[in-house]
Amino acid sequence: MHFVYRQWIRVSTAHPRDERGDVPGWVMITLMTAALVAAILAVARPGLQGMLQSALDRVSGSA
Repeated sequence: MHFVYRQWIRVSTAHPRDERGDVPGWVMITLMTAALVAAILAVARPGLQGMLQSALDRVSGSA
């Protein structure tokens, strides 16, 4: 058991990791996600507004 623990310590400290990650990659993913949401919303907005208005009308008793 001690051998395994020593090996794990040796391997885990041999190459210190950069904990910052891939910042430019995450920025690109975030921007692409925002662009996709904006594009989908631009196409789906009239339908979503109609569905919301219909649901609100049913709840309030207007229709």
